[in-house]
Amino acid sequence: MKDAINSPINQTDRKILDELSKDGRISVAELSRRVNLSKTPCQARIKRLEEQGYILGYRAVIDPKRLGLPHVAFVEVKLSDTRKAALEAFNKAVRALPEVEQAHMIASSFDYLLKVRTKDIAAYREVLGEKLSALPHVAQTSTHVSMEAVKDDAE
Repeated sequence: MKDAINSPINQTDRKILDELSKDGRISVAELSRRVNLSKTPCQARIKRLEEQGYILGYRAVIDPKRLGLPHVAFVEVKLSDTRKAALEAFNKAVRALPEVEQAHMIASSFDYLLKVRTKDIAAYREVLGEKLSALPHVAQTSTHVSMEAVKDDAE
């Protein structure tokens, strides 16, 4: 018998994931109907997909513009030190900044790409000068301001 944690997913599982990614609040009854399963097997599959880590959680998608945070900047960050301890220190510090919406370690001429959200360019300038530049081991930053989100799956 296969280990449930390592068992592969099938087409029905993928349909469930697709439907849940579109609407995480869908009822099990409606989800069952859409994927052509009865309710109990559908619930069991959802539970298994959660346990296997395919479903990481459920959340509300909030419109940041409605909260007064329409300004998006992407920041390239180059570190002065990329040894393990320096990376860990940077990672811990960047996670603590609420303005940083995403942080990715990048294989490029810079080390990290950050997505930073603020109310306007003046607020961004303050975040850059007072917070981002003060992160551990930051040697250099370069900012790219978004003029328009053409595609954003979070919305």
